[in-house]
Amino acid sequence: MAHLRSRRRLALAVPVVLSLTASLGFLPAAASAAPAAPTATATAEQAADAPVLSYVVNTKADHRTVAKVKRAIAAADGEIVIAYEKIGVIVVRSANGDFAKTLRTVPGVQSAGATRTAPLAPAGTTDAGSAEYLTAADAAKLKAASAKTPGSEPLEADQWDLRAIGADKAAKINPGSRNVTVAVIDTGVDDTHPDLAPNFSKSQSANCFGGAPDTTPGSWRPYTADDYHGTHVAGEIAAARNGVGVAGVAPGVKVSAINVTDPANGLFYAEAVVCAFVFAADHGVEITNNSYYVDPWMYNCMDDPDQRAIVDAVNRAQLYAQRKGTLHFASAGNSNHDLASDAIDDASSPNDTTPVPRTIDPSECFDAPTQLPGVVTISATGSENLKSYYSSYGNRVIDVAAPGGDGRYQLPDTPSKNGRILSTMPNGEYAWLQGTSMASPHAAGVAALLKSKHPWLPPVALQALLKSQANNPGCPASYDQDGDGTQDATCEGGRQVNGFYGHGIVDALRAVK
Repeated sequence: MAHLRSRRRLALAVPVVLSLTASLGFLPAAASAAPAAPTATATAEQAADAPVLSYVVNTKADHRTVAKVKRAIAAADGEIVIAYEKIGVIVVRSANGDFAKTLRTVPGVQSAGATRTAPLAPAGTTDAGSAEYLTAADAAKLKAASAKTPGSEPLEADQWDLRAIGADKAAKINPGSRNVTVAVIDTGVDDTHPDLAPNFSKSQSANCFGGAPDTTPGSWRPYTADDYHGTHVAGEIAAARNGVGVAGVAPGVKVSAINVTDPANGLFYAEAVVCAFVFAADHGVEITNNSYYVDPWMYNCMDDPDQRAIVDAVNRAQLYAQRKGTLHFASAGNSNHDLASDAIDDASSPNDTTPVPRTIDPSECFDAPTQLPGVVTISATGSENLKSYYSSYGNRVIDVAAPGGDGRYQLPDTPSKNGRILSTMPNGEYAWLQGTSMASPHAAGVAALLKSKHPWLPPVALQALLKSQANNPGCPASYDQDGDGTQDATCEGGRQVNGFYGHGIVDALRAVK
């Protein structure tokens, strides 16, 4: 599972309501002195030997400019996969080693760069640790305990996370509306799972690998049982209350799947994520959950033209979706990093070839999509409502917190005593996982309940309401989790907003009341 969730967030002082171009004010203008239609620089011999890479070319979003750029792409030995003309993003494949450099000189091109450092292979996430599958003995114990509470799902006795945010009580008042869909942009979802099938929306699902949507039936499913991440996330959001297994935070809403992973390596490349945001927006999705970062860079630095182009393309797509009414949720990461600090060590990038350790400035190097404007960034908590030991944090970076599990220091009084999150897995199974990957879908589920009650709220207002209803425990007096006398993280801020919890831990019960 590549990297499903090691995150941070960009404090761009840019209102979401601004235009796409204005919102990208941190990007420089396109070069002004340049030939109109450059010729290809790669020789036939070079093209034959060069690897094929994927690129994003970002242009002014008007038909005339896009048409001119398309001609320049062809002249530079580029093959267009798909052009998202309404946001000015063109996905291209090319074996020309100078392709991006050449396109950056074309009038109307605002940024262009490779989305990966490894060649395209023939046809990661933010959970912390491997999955612990539910055994038959575990299931029997949980069913017996759950039966003591009328109306509970068979495995609900172990779902401390639902009780922590009042989701069990909220479901009795309003389980959510079937007019609300949460799209899981992830490793795919097994829609045949008995807990997911009742609420799954096939018409809002696709596979976006490569940059263009494939809506062939089943294309949205995980490639293998090891690609379980998206299925687990989907269950946390909307597992049905149907007398089977577990329950989701919003068991009455719909959930869809947009698979964005590379089948060869499981990574999340920019062209796939761009496709996912546009697809979600164009298919009426109200909320997206994003428990990953865009590979291969954990942080994309603006002084690198390739990384700049990645941020530009993904930001255009996610802002397009926001303008069409979609609110995005993203996990904060599992590195226990202070995302509001002056420097962060990144030893994992690029993760598709050989990583080169570097120290980045989080105000200039951005995690996409987590740090993009308008995206709701989520930290993780355990059963004692403390920040999970692994969760990244940061004052004025974290928006809200939600249960993500803590199997090391916060063990609940449940039948299994397991501090992680129990949810659905491919092939009808169940397992415990923990991570900010698990926190984000809890917050997305609460937002789905709010959207169900207030269907006309736009993304900005929906986010504001979510924050206003959150419960903030404030910074703890001490955060020495391992008891060695040294603080394991420092919480900055006050009772209303702080680095551990943002505006507070989400509250499902308040959402439906």
